[in-house]
Amino acid sequence: MPVHNYPVSGAGLGLKRTLMGPLAETDSSVVSFYEVAPENWIGVGGRWGKKLRQYTERHPFVCHGLSLSIGGPDALDEEFVHKVGKFLKDHNIRCYSEHLSYCSDGGHLYDLMPIPFTEEAVNHVCERIMRVQDILGQRIAMENVSYYAAPGQEIPEIEFINAVLEKSDCQLLLDVNNIYVNSINHKYNAHEFLRSLPGERVAYCHIAGHFREDEDLLVDTHGATVVDHVWGLLDEAYRLFGVMPTMLERDFNIPPIAELLEEVVHINRIQQQHESRHHVAG
Repeated sequence: MPVHNYPVSGAGLGLKRTLMGPLAETDSSVVSFYEVAPENWIGVGGRWGKKLRQYTERHPFVCHGLSLSIGGPDALDEEFVHKVGKFLKDHNIRCYSEHLSYCSDGGHLYDLMPIPFTEEAVNHVCERIMRVQDILGQRIAMENVSYYAAPGQEIPEIEFINAVLEKSDCQLLLDVNNIYVNSINHKYNAHEFLRSLPGERVAYCHIAGHFREDEDLLVDTHGATVVDHVWGLLDEAYRLFGVMPTMLERDFNIPPIAELLEEVVHINRIQQQHESRHHVAG
């Protein structure tokens, strides 16, 4: 089992502005770390900037970007990367991750588009990841994304992901919900896919809910509670790779804070179960 020095630990939560008030009014000690999208906070001052500073001074933080467009055809926006770097330093952010996808082509597409699974795309993406890592002076983590079509596919998704991770020497943001969603939509075995990923490269993990459009079509919405199959996949990930920091994503249909935190507590329970088993086995 891989031995890690993770950037954070425990169970985390995506920090939305709408959650700052409710979190301040309840016991949120079950949350070990928070995640924000840098695009939503770079350049923000005033009341909201002060609130973020109060959080980042008291809690460990990671960042998950939205607009790096690492697989896009447009030139890499190095000015933006420098802004991200300053934000990471200003707030002592422990890790920067992004989506293994693209979101621009002559302008912002406002969606995460699938990168063609080809050797050419591997080379293109890796050159850009390595440039970002050079500018930031640190490794970044790329997330396995959900996708609904695979245009121009020449190699399997798992080979594409592993080739990118290996060639760029970046880390993996492991999203277990995305694995499950893709396994239904593209008809593959989620547990076999998980076992084929390099656990030693995992920086941290995402878990989330999705919407069932049909029996063979799931949509990654981050707008519902986590389903049992996805909890099971997280349990399997811990069994394979050891307990890793895991963050709950909830972007829409956000429930009352007590209900939201109960899912964070459930992450903690699974982590503690695995840690107890490891201690007994040791």
